[in-house]
Parts: sequence; structure tokens; C-alpha cells
Amino acid sequence: MSKILIIGACGQIGTELVLALREKYGNQLVIAADVRENCPDIIANGPYKKLDILDRDAVREFIIDEKIEHVYLLAALLSATAEKNPDFAWKLNMEGLFTILDLAKEGYLKRIFWPSSIAVFGPTTPKVETPQQTIMEPSTVYGISKLAGENWCSYYHSKFGVDVRSIRYPGLISYKSLPGGGTTDYAVDIFYKAKEGKEFNCFLSENTALPMMFMDDAIRATIELMEVDQEKVKIRTSYNIAGCSFTPKELTHEIQKIMPNFKISYSPDYRQEIADSWPDSIDDSVAKKDWGWSSQVDLPKLVEIMLKNVSIPV
Repeated sequence: MSKILIIGACGQIGTELVLALREKYGNQLVIAADVRENCPDIIANGPYKKLDILDRDAVREFIIDEKIEHVYLLAALLSATAEKNPDFAWKLNMEGLFTILDLAKEGYLKRIFWPSSIAVFGPTTPKVETPQQTIMEPSTVYGISKLAGENWCSYYHSKFGVDVRSIRYPGLISYKSLPGGGTTDYAVDIFYKAKEGKEFNCFLSENTALPMMFMDDAIRATIELMEVDQEKVKIRTSYNIAGCSFTPKELTHEIQKIMPNFKISYSPDYRQEIADSWPDSIDDSVAKKDWGWSSQVDLPKLVEIMLKNVSIPV
């Protein structure tokens, strides 16, 4: 079996991806890496390497020496955080990608996963059932870097045969790991306030519809795409995938079916403008056709799972 490296393994997606890949391929074949000195206890069941994706020489040396063949590059500065530090966001989101693409170009890596995002779309994009190929004029640093990255991935594939695969993640919801500075983070934070019996103050307005997905679906989609035969991967920019779209008001209504006393208030901030530039819903028919993708968790099921499993820190 090939050795697998997950860079950015301590983040929201990385944590659960490490667990899923280790369950599938064994603990020792899946190496977690992040800029943190120590990994979280939840992924301490296998090898961990402190690695800064911006340290190109160190990353190259580790991948070559360890004979890594598959890399999942998750290290990035997300939408809301990136707006506060655009120079660093561009540097982190782009330079790390080039380091990994170049290793594949030189023959050291067989396959790469690099995530994109619904942030590649913008205010001029059709908002309802946004198609795979459409107008893409992102208005955020994160979206600009992801759109550029999609095109570089496609270029490296067409020019050098690099087998790089990508998904445009919607907002991701999980109880195992906390989000890291995205515009859709409210849809995780709300469950913690509900379990604490506190009112939740939402930074988006009540009717802001956004595409969302339960993390289990996103992890399954990622692994399915990486495992499918190469000839079935027709899109080398990034695939649309969809879970369920909802507004804060609709999410609150579902929570109140289980916890009738839960209350929410609204104080839209700078993240509202970001959310307004994104789609309301996503058309993922191309992913369904090419490699058989389908979502399994709708909004009622998502709420049930989250309220059952979210635990409040003591």
C-alpha cells in the first residue's frame, strides 16, 4: 500500500480525514502533519510530523525520504480569517500548492487531493443550483486563491500528467472537530449554544441560504474521489458536490423541534457580505455522473446527529 500524508491534519477536515483513512488503510500508513508542535489526542493513534507547508525544502525532503505517494493538502487560511490577513492567505494557499504539484510533476507523488470551495463563485454567479461550469468572479481573497488553484491543478494535469483531484466543499458541519474561521462556522457554533441552553447570536441574517454538508458525507466524497479510476475523473479543476442548503432560520426551526426553548438572535457582521456573494444551492450532477457521488445526510438527520453528539467542554 502507498504511504499517505495529510498536510493540515489538525484542522476541521483533516482530523476526520486522518481517522477515516487510518480506519481504512491502517494507522501506520497514514501520516498526519501540521504546523502545530503536537497533534490533538484524537489523531494520536498514528504517526505525526510537525511540518510547515511554507517550508518548501522541509516538505520536499520529508515526502521524498518517506516515499510518500499520496498527499491530501488541506493547509489553508479560510474565508473569514483570510480577509483579515490577505497577503499571508495568498502566500499560504498558493505556495503550498505549488510545492506539492511540483513534487508530483517530478514523479515523487502519484496522486494529490487539494480542496477547493464554493468560495470560487461570486456575486455574478447564478445562485440557485449553481452549475459545475459557470461564471466565477470571486470577491474574497480565499475565493480568488481557490479559483487560481483550481486552474493551476488543471494546468499541471494537462501539461505534466499530474493526477490531482479536487472537490468544491460547501460549509462543513461536524461534532468531532471545530471549524477554523469560515463564513459557515455559525452552523457548528449554534449546536454548542443549544446544548448549553443559551441563546445563539448569529453573525448572518436569518434568511441567508448557503450550501452545507455533514462532515461524514464530505469525508466519504473525498475518499471516493481519490479511489476512483483515473479515467473517470473528467474534471481537473474541482467538482461541485452538494449536501443540503438551509438558512439560519430554517436550521433554528429544526433545532427547536427537538429543543423547543432554544432561541436565536441576529447581528450580521462582515461575514454577511461574504455569504451574500456565495450560492444558495449547488448542482452536483457532474460528480454524480462521473464517479457516482451522492449525499446521504439531509437537514433533519444532520440536526439529530449533531444534538446527540455535541459535547460541551467541562
